[in-house]
Amino acid sequence: MAIEVGIIMGSDSDLNIMQAAADILKELGVAYELTVVSAHRTPLRMVEYAQQAKARGLKVIIAGAGGAAHLPGMVASITALPVIGVPVKSSNSIDGWDSVLSILQMPNGVPVATVALNAAKNAGILAAQIIGTTNEQVGNNVELYKQNLEKEVLVKVGNLKEKGYTNAFD
Repeated sequence: MAIEVGIIMGSDSDLNIMQAAADILKELGVAYELTVVSAHRTPLRMVEYAQQAKARGLKVIIAGAGGAAHLPGMVASITALPVIGVPVKSSNSIDGWDSVLSILQMPNGVPVATVALNAAKNAGILAAQIIGTTNEQVGNNVELYKQNLEKEVLVKVGNLKEKGYTNAFD
């Protein structure tokens, strides 16, 4: 299976968050790679990664970063591939808001799809949805995943109805 999604992060300290993207991609049947690419400490590596991504067969890049969070936007400025930014609440972060705004507030012409703070799982799901537009199996896997979400909620609705709100989730 060819690798279609690149998961990159500014530091290995982001791995505990970014692992969720890898986990859901694996569950949905999407091949991925995962590595550290720092916009500030390895800018030439970042440029090389972004420039070569499409030629290597990637279709989507998920980029997680904390603090100033330049990685997603800088990668998006170099590649024509869709980039999904994951703002990470890091040790040098202002409650994560600096990361959210750094990724969200991109100038016109350089879009980055931005998920919620620490929401790498959503980034993985969005990447799978993009892949699923041309890969029928992945598209079917995403549909099944969404159906299972609905079933889980309906079970909770039934528990509330049957047991009342004080005992519904025991």
